[in-house]
Amino acid sequence: MKFHYLVRGVLFVDGKVLLVHQKGANNTFLPGGHIRKGEKAEAALIREVEEETGQKAAVKKFIGAVEHVWTEHDQANHEINLVFELAATGFNTNTPVKSQEDHLEFIWSGPGDLKMHNLQPYPLIECLRTWGSDYSGYWGTTLTVKDGEAMHPQRGQRP
Repeated sequence: MKFHYLVRGVLFVDGKVLLVHQKGANNTFLPGGHIRKGEKAEAALIREVEEETGQKAAVKKFIGAVEHVWTEHDQANHEINLVFELAATGFNTNTPVKSQEDHLEFIWSGPGDLKMHNLQPYPLIECLRTWGSDYSGYWGTTLTVKDGEAMHPQRGQRP
């Protein structure tokens, strides 16, 4: 099984959230990526956002965590996503975000459209729809257990 330790950022601008789409994929995800060994989660998020968008962002607060499992190309994967609220001044929903990585593109989405954009891991859809300023934390998972064995859905599919 391959393990991924990730950090993701929620950037709300004018009531919309910034999503990332990998060209050729059928899902979207929040900006961010892998945390390097010895790197603080917040530093990893700031680095990843700048690498992906060319824009600076700041971490405002921790929102929660989402555990996700899937099988892709016969490889079991398990990831932990630490999710933070971001603050940034260089983003505008009327101007497309220019990707600094050729395989990525960005989408501004209303909270009600996250399911249509197949946001993964999918527990983030509920997290973002119910999250507010008095939110005390969120934990979501796609891990299911049947007959004592973990079930691993295909990427982009619910168990």
